[in-house]
Amino acid sequence: MEMNKETRAFDFEIRAEDTENEARKGRITGTPIVFNQATDMGWYEERIAPEALDGTDLKDVRFLIGHDTSMVPLARSRNNTDNSTMQFTITERGMEIRVDLDVDGNPRAAELYSAVKRGDISGMSFMFTVDKDSWDDMDTDYPKRTVQHIKRVLEVSAVAFPAYPQTDLQAASEGTTLDSARASLESARKKAAEERAAEEAAKAEAEAKEAREERRRALELWLKEYTKEEK
Repeated sequence: MEMNKETRAFDFEIRAEDTENEARKGRITGTPIVFNQATDMGWYEERIAPEALDGTDLKDVRFLIGHDTSMVPLARSRNNTDNSTMQFTITERGMEIRVDLDVDGNPRAAELYSAVKRGDISGMSFMFTVDKDSWDDMDTDYPKRTVQHIKRVLEVSAVAFPAYPQTDLQAASEGTTLDSARASLESARKKAAEERAAEEAAKAEAEAKEAREERRRALELWLKEYTKEEK
């Protein structure tokens, strides 16, 4: 079963610059994934751990606009090779990307490049799957989630409206930001409740066993004393 896809969008500095390559005259650079940035998900806070991209599947990552998978990608990274139209570097801050757009041969690429250069688009988002996370403060109204490992990054998108512009990071899952955030939190709370119930049941069983042992020891002592009296 495929893991739920999630997206994170940033309102951050995205830059456009000209290049000398005639086939790729528009270049966009930015940071779609940022480590250790607290994100207000409404129901919980989230951070992406610095080691979250260690061993992540980054073999084939597309660059899109607004996660529109029905359109032809504007760029693509295949094994992050030098001839890929999108390349990335993992730094202490996060994932830095460089996208070379064919602004002469692709009207959508030219439109996006112009919008970024004017500052009309300043957000990026990426779609990924998580295979390891952890939760803290689950007994509070505002728990904290840490994404410890990202299994795969599927695509990176330029977006016009990051949902949480006051932070570097925002979240959505299966394309629905708030619903997915609620579902993720409820799933974590259910798991935490089940774990607490299991711990309480184990504790109760241990206490019951100890009580039975105490009664057995008391009965053995009574029988011992009774036997002495009979003799």
